[in-house]
Amino acid sequence: MSELVVLGFDNADKADAVLNRLVQLEKEYLIDLEDAVIAVRDESGKVRLKQSVNLTAAGAASGGLSGALWGSLVGLLFLNPLAGLVVGGALGAGSGALAGSMADYGIDDDLIEKLAETIPVNSSALFLLIRKVQPEKVLAEFKGEHARILRTSFSPEQEARLRQALLDDTPTPSVGSATVSATV
Repeated sequence: MSELVVLGFDNADKADAVLNRLVQLEKEYLIDLEDAVIAVRDESGKVRLKQSVNLTAAGAASGGLSGALWGSLVGLLFLNPLAGLVVGGALGAGSGALAGSMADYGIDDDLIEKLAETIPVNSSALFLLIRKVQPEKVLAEFKGEHARILRTSFSPEQEARLRQALLDDTPTPSVGSATVSATV
């Protein structure tokens, strides 16, 4: 089951930077993000949303591919597979883009809009839907980020650990920097 985490930042660019670091951690298999959305409130108070998954483009790509395949097969029946490929691909891409733009994937849009309206001017929020995570390693990466927890689906103990990690400014010792002393 996926977990929802919504973090608020005092800087308009901070949510982008944190998401970029999370994407790097995803490449290292430390976290598996199902969905991520960034909300930024600019100087005029207008909220902009940045979706991490572009459903219109994804729908157009998959629709175009399946449309081209089916168009080629139908074109073979009428002895013109090239025309079927082109027409089927165009129709598939159009219908896939339409279906993708109407699909609701991941985090509920109403929740995003409701919480995004609560963030202050010149700030940002990061909405994360997390499938799996290595909590100790990921929390160590984000020590002292000074983010506000706006909402989570974590247990109270997990939320307290996240809050502590985000507020803690003490550096985590790296491997090899620890001093070992022995008494004989």
